[in-house]
Amino acid sequence: MTTPPSYDPIPSPNIWEHPDTYEIENRGVDPDGLIWAAMRRVRDWAGADVLDIGCGSGYHLPYFARTARRVIGVEPYEPLTRAAQSRVRGLGLAEDLVDVRLGAAQALPVEDDSVDVAHARWSYFFGGGCEPGLAELQRVMRPGGVAFVIDNDASRSRFGEWFRAELPAYDPVGVERFWQRQGFTSTPVTMRWEFDTRADFESVVRIEFTPDHADRILAEHQGTGVDYAVFVRSKTY
Repeated sequence: MTTPPSYDPIPSPNIWEHPDTYEIENRGVDPDGLIWAAMRRVRDWAGADVLDIGCGSGYHLPYFARTARRVIGVEPYEPLTRAAQSRVRGLGLAEDLVDVRLGAAQALPVEDDSVDVAHARWSYFFGGGCEPGLAELQRVMRPGGVAFVIDNDASRSRFGEWFRAELPAYDPVGVERFWQRQGFTSTPVTMRWEFDTRADFESVVRIEFTPDHADRILAEHQGTGVDYAVFVRSKTY
């Protein structure tokens, strides 16, 4: 295995500082499974070796493990790595099926040419600046393997409006051009957030936006959910 470079973890304040609320968010994201369906239309992971990059507390690992041959979760923040390992143990998933490792997208603790399907969801791969992680993907992906990057489509949906208001300098067109140059195909998906209660919805909004912006969102938007546009980006190696 090529030794990857060392790294400094890139903070992710929402899940690092509010892991319990982020767990609520994970449960409320895409209840209709539209992201999973879009991924499967490109490449199913049944029988595959899967890598989940930035796996957090391991929320998606059991889903992959239902049909994958093996799943590796990589997470740069040690408390979340431990939480993911605890989740896996609590579900009785054997280490030879699901293995959680401390590491980062730009320093993957994974063998060369060993991954059939890579998955990064709202983790590290946000556009320009993620080139070290893309180089690591090039190293670990098998020929014919597919890498998926799921991120916001800030050009549309109510959530996209909130996102642009929070980050007015964000350039959706420039970000999309970056991914096109990297050889990724972007599939637009309109999914939704949907939570059991208004309190859950409010708590998630407050970890994703600054306090003033969250107050504005919650004052003008009622209910327990919102439409949310994303891109499911994919590249075959």
